[in-house]
Amino acid sequence: MAKSNITNPSRRSVLVGAAGAAIAAPWIWPRRAAAAQQLLVRTPGGSFDDYKRKAVYEPFQQETGIEIVPVAATSAKLLAMFKSGHVELDLIDTGDGILLELEKSNYLMPIPYEKFSYTDPGDLDPVIKREYQVGSFIYAMALAYNTEKFPKGSEPRSWADFWDPKNFPGPRTLPAMASGTPALEQALIADGVPRDKLYPLDIERAFASLSRIRSSIPKFWDTGALSTQLLSNNEVVMGSLWSTRVQVAADQGAPLAIQWNENSLLVQAYGIPKDSRNAEAAVKFIDYASSPEVQSRWLATYKAIPVNQKSYSAMAPELLDPDANVPWTRSKGFVLDIGWWSDNRPKVNDYWSDWIIQ
Repeated sequence: MAKSNITNPSRRSVLVGAAGAAIAAPWIWPRRAAAAQQLLVRTPGGSFDDYKRKAVYEPFQQETGIEIVPVAATSAKLLAMFKSGHVELDLIDTGDGILLELEKSNYLMPIPYEKFSYTDPGDLDPVIKREYQVGSFIYAMALAYNTEKFPKGSEPRSWADFWDPKNFPGPRTLPAMASGTPALEQALIADGVPRDKLYPLDIERAFASLSRIRSSIPKFWDTGALSTQLLSNNEVVMGSLWSTRVQVAADQGAPLAIQWNENSLLVQAYGIPKDSRNAEAAVKFIDYASSPEVQSRWLATYKAIPVNQKSYSAMAPELLDPDANVPWTRSKGFVLDIGWWSDNRPKVNDYWSDWIIQ
């Protein structure tokens, strides 16, 4: 029998050739035998992958022969993919709140810490070491601003200032529902709610507060790449952004800075789908990426707080409060309650859907 000239495309070629369609349509991609050496990983995309490719993905492939194929997707699209039953991912790299939702829906397998060889599980921060997910780094949702628009001494210092366009003029940006968590906490703090009294969130009060600033928000962001693009391109003068994204843009020359006061502590984490076809490789990657050496190499450049406590010495000095000698997330922040969000995200989504079209 003559050999056919038609070959099955690899997962990489399908993703590259139909990236836009793949995100919008059901996520079904052909596989071939060689794909066993590829690990399909959901990521936030953008500069996140640029930094991680050099510091983690490529060294991991050299070490193990396993190629990391990042697939960028918003939190909303990730959740929709699981609900539709069309999942081709081997590993998920996303916020811990989204992983908690997937865990509660029985979509994740337990993390087998006993199989780790690169990392001693005892070195991991207990806060991020959970049964169905493990943190990859700690960061924050913080107030970012343009330093040319607000020189030192005139910058916004709180969410109340952010909500004050009269004294701090200019367009702003806030996270959209598709980002995972819209700015309800920030809205309530701006409305006078103390950080230690936020939860349970008063949803109606939060949206009423958001309405007061709505006219100053020309665009809500749903990806980290878009958030920093808006600020770097001077489309907005300040915003509620992920601290890691701001640091990357600032390091690349953008006139941006972070006001750490009233920041909310966030965790980026790994989870493995129950039907992952490359679960063993996924575990190996988590193990490798959590090791002190890799955490130090990666997070010294990406500027986030390590989860491996043996890597603290490599942390960027910008992340430390010089007065307290602890990360800003501890001295000036509060922990985002992912349990509350997991229980109430559908309700918030209903409010958001009505509010955003007004």
